Amino acid sequence: MNVITSFTEKRREKQIKYERSVLRELSINVLKKRVQDYFGSVRLQAGLFQNPGIQEACYDVALEAFLLGANFSKFGFVGEDLDSILSRCEAEESHLIDTLFNFLLYWGGGDDGIYSESLYLTCEQYVRTWWLDGYEKGRLRQKLRLH
Repeated sequence: MNVITSFTEKRREKQIKYERSVLRELSINVLKKRVQDYFGSVRLQAGLFQNPGIQEACYDVALEAFLLGANFSKFGFVGEDLDSILSRCEAEESHLIDTLFNFLLYWGGGDDGIYSESLYLTCEQYVRTWWLDGYEKGRLRQKLRLH
């Protein structure tokens, strides 16, 4: 007797398998270093980034952006240019940026003005960098036929 599975279950299993294989190429040290590089000089409450919960939120957003870039790399492999690929995932990327920004703003005391604008730009650069890293790893996996 055969077990009947749905198409969505199979798709989800395949997606999880791909995400695990892509995440194996990522290092915890790179995550920590990049959080320090981007948010080490941000003017929020003193010692905010010493809180492990804040760092974990940055790691989570980085992983999501990395996976988003890796998933969209398939469009680059078939010949689509980077700008159109970025426009395809603009909503997901802006959601990640807004999530990180609002989280940091909430836990950082909610500074208004120029500091919140610079924090938003920092979050935007952070997410875009991770997206591009995931995109490049995904393209490499496509070239090596590891997808």
